[in-house]
Amino acid sequence: MFNKETKTALQAKEAALWLAFAPVAFQATRALRDMGILTAISNSRSQGITIEDIMEQTKMDRYAVRVLLEAGLGMELVIVNDKKYTLTKTGYFILHDELTRINMDFTQDICYKGMYHLRESLETGKPAGLRELGPWDTIYPGLSLLPPAVGKSWFDFDHYYSDLATPAALDIVFENKPKKLLDIGGNTGKWALACTAKDAEVEVTIFDLPGQAGIAQQKMKDAGVENRVHFHIANILDESIPFPKGFDAIWMSQFLDCFSEAEIESILSRCREALNDNGTIYILEPFWNRQQFKSAAFCLQQTSLYFTAMANGNSQMYHTDDFFQCVEKAGLVIAEENNQMGLNYTLLKCKKA
Repeated sequence: MFNKETKTALQAKEAALWLAFAPVAFQATRALRDMGILTAISNSRSQGITIEDIMEQTKMDRYAVRVLLEAGLGMELVIVNDKKYTLTKTGYFILHDELTRINMDFTQDICYKGMYHLRESLETGKPAGLRELGPWDTIYPGLSLLPPAVGKSWFDFDHYYSDLATPAALDIVFENKPKKLLDIGGNTGKWALACTAKDAEVEVTIFDLPGQAGIAQQKMKDAGVENRVHFHIANILDESIPFPKGFDAIWMSQFLDCFSEAEIESILSRCREALNDNGTIYILEPFWNRQQFKSAAFCLQQTSLYFTAMANGNSQMYHTDDFFQCVEKAGLVIAEENNQMGLNYTLLKCKKA
């Protein structure tokens, strides 16, 4: 997928010029979407709509509508015939596609300002862009403190992909009917709730930071399963705090990509000690080299830079070559690899070596 040149010289120069203006094009696209211009054009369907009608519907002046429409022409979001504008297929997806909306909102609300500090992050190994959101060393303690709209963009992005894989993953995890399951990075408790609904006898322990655990505790009470869901509240990077032990299954969904390779090895080594001899560690991750579509790999490769500048400064969406080395160094073996989970996820079943 990434092993040969695919463009002519002219196409390559065009792509380079697009990248040179990418931040401008991104903000113009958001304005076209959020200020109602694409909606007005979409509602006109194949007949098209004039700039005057767009002005009337959006209550914007001619200058504002005109510069955005002309930018939209260059970005191939709209086309114009007889002074009437219609949406292109790309414009349609910008307006109507949920995945595109979630990615765009995440980029705007979480990443955009912080990406100005990407070079500093790369040079220091610290998330220098995080100062644009709050005064934390990593983003994770601040998730429950973000303004509601900003927090929504983060959680929508975090949940959208993994939620699609949940039904199939549940079936696999509960094939052997685990009695005790450790949910590491349990976040708001969605997986724990799904487990308690799947099996009336399973007991789940959520391992997470105080902010996220507080949200999850309330959700467990609301669902009436607080007697079966327990909490281990700690920073997983603090190696002086032992993991709880005696688990038949350990679950980590889109969690280990939040850590460096050395940290992943440390976490998995301690997971190994927390696991019963015949237990299984289940790891759900989107590996960029396991994607069917180039656009999916692109999204994951760019998401890596969110980790660099905003989240923690030292993690990424991994290639399997790098990730599997961490598994091996932790004294584990991959018993099974399933690359058909949800939209673009891989489920690893790991055992003690």
